[in-house]
Amino acid sequence: MFEWVLTLAREKKMLNGKTLGVDSTTLEANAAMKSIVRKDTGEDWPAYLTTLMREAGTIGPADKPTVEELKRFDKSRKNKTVSNEEWESPHDPDSRITKMKDGTTHLAYKAEHAVDLETDMIVAAEIYHADQSDTFTLEDTVNAAQLHLHESGSDVDVTDVVADKGYHANDVLETFAEETPYRTYIPEPKLPAGRERVWTDKPETQRDAVYANRRRSRGDRGRRLQRQRSERVERSFAHVCETGGARRTWLYGIDKVRKRYLMAAAAHNLGRLMRALFGIGTPRVLQGAAGALSEVDRAVQLPRLAEWCDWKFIGRLLSHWNSIFASATNRAPTVA
Repeated sequence: MFEWVLTLAREKKMLNGKTLGVDSTTLEANAAMKSIVRKDTGEDWPAYLTTLMREAGTIGPADKPTVEELKRFDKSRKNKTVSNEEWESPHDPDSRITKMKDGTTHLAYKAEHAVDLETDMIVAAEIYHADQSDTFTLEDTVNAAQLHLHESGSDVDVTDVVADKGYHANDVLETFAEETPYRTYIPEPKLPAGRERVWTDKPETQRDAVYANRRRSRGDRGRRLQRQRSERVERSFAHVCETGGARRTWLYGIDKVRKRYLMAAAAHNLGRLMRALFGIGTPRVLQGAAGALSEVDRAVQLPRLAEWCDWKFIGRLLSHWNSIFASATNRAPTVA
């Protein structure tokens, strides 16, 4: 389905794919932090705190603390951490404990977009475990985007990859320079005051890759691509996650979450395609379509939509829509 929509975009010359912008965000999983259990013992959080209280001598071996006592003890503890190596959700083991964009801690997944910077089409929408770093998943996302382009019938090869400074790593830049045909435009993170980058015990190929990426990202084209990336990739997250409601998943397992999210990305692409071809691309626009479309527009555009999509049910839908329009405006139905 996702590649079929990309095929339609390619046929309408709305897909290029040479220059991709990549960024990631977090998706809240369908699991609560209060339900996590330890991987080694299977204890939930209250049972774990009870064990700690007994080891600390706060309560006796046979005593059972109240909820208030557990909260007070947990609040007074120092150096308390919750790691993914020790804890998991019994309902969704694929989710990971991570910090969300708003600063809160939840069980979550990581979504990563590869967006065509010329057409705003999402070429890849991958889902990963939330504890996987951006530098670890960048190459997989770009390769997935290249695969989707080829499966959609495009003969274009990805040439440029634009990302933010969170993707900058010496070994990643070396891998892209030595093992892939992609050119990277990734700005370097700023070092603390008083520190300088010194090359010691690093291979020469890695240094050359970092210097080449630095030269590209600081050039005029690199700065322009960074502005486009920050605008268009973030916009895709706003449409899919916020407006599209994909920020919170209601499924268990990374495979199901990946399928559901990919369909949301396909809907985003289809909406952009519909807006470019017909001027409407969201369900809300259809509320005012009867008043916005003239009788001539309906007679020309709607049958053209049915012919272009080649779906049998579209004809019935347009006939029903035409009848509703006629009754609302007291006009005779248009014969398609």
